[in-house]
Amino acid sequence: MLQHILRRLLTAVPVMFGVLLIGFVLLQVVPTDPATVRAGPMATPDVIEAIRRDLGLDRPIWEQFLRYLWRLAQGDLGVSIINNVPVAQELGATIGPTLELMVAALVWSIPLGILLGTVAAYWRGSLFDRAVMAFAVAGVSIPVFFVGLVLIWFVGFKWQLLPFTGRGGPIWTIDGLKAIALPALTLGGVFVGPIARMTRTAVLDVLSADHVRTARAKGLAERLVVLRHALRNALIPVVTLIGLQIGFLLGGAVITETIFSWPGVGRLAVGAILSSDFPMAQGTIIVLSLGFIVINLIVDVLYAVLDPRVRAS
Repeated sequence: MLQHILRRLLTAVPVMFGVLLIGFVLLQVVPTDPATVRAGPMATPDVIEAIRRDLGLDRPIWEQFLRYLWRLAQGDLGVSIINNVPVAQELGATIGPTLELMVAALVWSIPLGILLGTVAAYWRGSLFDRAVMAFAVAGVSIPVFFVGLVLIWFVGFKWQLLPFTGRGGPIWTIDGLKAIALPALTLGGVFVGPIARMTRTAVLDVLSADHVRTARAKGLAERLVVLRHALRNALIPVVTLIGLQIGFLLGGAVITETIFSWPGVGRLAVGAILSSDFPMAQGTIIVLSLGFIVINLIVDVLYAVLDPRVRAS
């Protein structure tokens, strides 16, 4: 198991390097000059040029990138151009709310999706099965921002049941749970459908397998047949989808945090890009990319837990 994890970590190194390179180059081709942003609109050309030298922007791009990698190796993410605050400090204040939102969205959407998909597979062809499939298609088709705006209009504004702007506090408090309810419903709502659909397909394939028929022939209770022999063997493709969807969920978190004014990494990234705060934007790209890599590593470990053949490969 340890060797399996180490191999996956080694493959993540070139991926992270590629992300750093592409993100750095894309921010370099943006027409906005960071020195002009820091100096302000009334600054003279001499002041702007001095700031460019101070930031190292007068050097070749390849040298800027190598210096950037050297700073990252030392744990230095730079300083925000807009508010002159260390990027690491700003990210440290926003990672917690983003993790809270992700956990709150996943803690109900994953079990619900697996439950709906399993029941739909067991009652194949029933009205419930068709309703689950319609819900799955709707979950894939409806964009995140539309779900958020609908919840804001009805639940937050018209009925005034829950707050819909900002973070009310830590997730373990009443105010925190109320504030995170709508963002978590928005982010997790588009997650349930794909999981339910994949679970249904996987469980249907396993229910017709020989070992499931053997378990039934032995007289096991139907609940044990479905949960122990069918669902567990069907979870491998479901875990694959969950890992991929959680990666895409990071992109949905950017939209959700912006709509609900949630003080997370996604909202910070949008603000940094709009204000041309390149060090802050690069820091958010690193955090989001690391999140995607860690999620994929967790999925690989779950593969090894669910399927011993993966550990042997």
